[in-house]
Amino acid sequence: MTPPPRTRVVLAEDSFLIREGLRRMLAELDDLEVVAAVGTLPELGAALREHGPDVLLTDVRMPPGHSDEGIQVAEQLAVEQPQLGVVVLSQYVEPEWALRLFEPTSARRAYLLKERVGDLDQIRAAIAAVAAGGTVLDPLVVDALVAARERRASSPLAQLSPREVEILAHVASGETNAHIAAELVLTERTVEKHITSVMAKLDLDPQDTAAHRRVRAVLVYLSAVSG
Repeated sequence: MTPPPRTRVVLAEDSFLIREGLRRMLAELDDLEVVAAVGTLPELGAALREHGPDVLLTDVRMPPGHSDEGIQVAEQLAVEQPQLGVVVLSQYVEPEWALRLFEPTSARRAYLLKERVGDLDQIRAAIAAVAAGGTVLDPLVVDALVAARERRASSPLAQLSPREVEILAHVASGETNAHIAAELVLTERTVEKHITSVMAKLDLDPQDTAAHRRVRAVLVYLSAVSG
């Protein structure tokens, strides 16, 4: 029986020690193949053109600019190669980077904190998710941003009712509709109606999948409470 094809990954990380550590960890997995491991933005561009991978696993900051190169590449790939999955590793909880990464769609995108580098299962799961068209948002990013209390005066949340904001906060914490209903002593149908109203008020594309709209709503919430 022919084994399934392995997911081909390009790894981009400017730190040699982290890059080599990740490369060796991923090399132990039978379902992945690291086709290139690079340390600069020009090398990354060349590797993507040469190898045509399924997934890019990249740090946010790389030479020569050491700013937001990983996000820039993800934005470019969203236009030029939307089928290519991108997993971004960030040392920082940065709402703007997350929002840019998930534009114009959250499909095939993952945002993880760099401390996940040592967790092979987490990295493997994120790569598998984006390769299959899914989305991953690090729970630690959610926790850190939800902890912030101030909202910008121009926040999109201003148009939501207090109950809708409350439910959206629970959604941002990763809770299911059933769990939210139980915690707030509501029916699951009532929770669903509130979430539908939130999606409409935040002007999220009704043509997008329910899962991706949910992620977009969470990102709007996180960007507002982090201000």
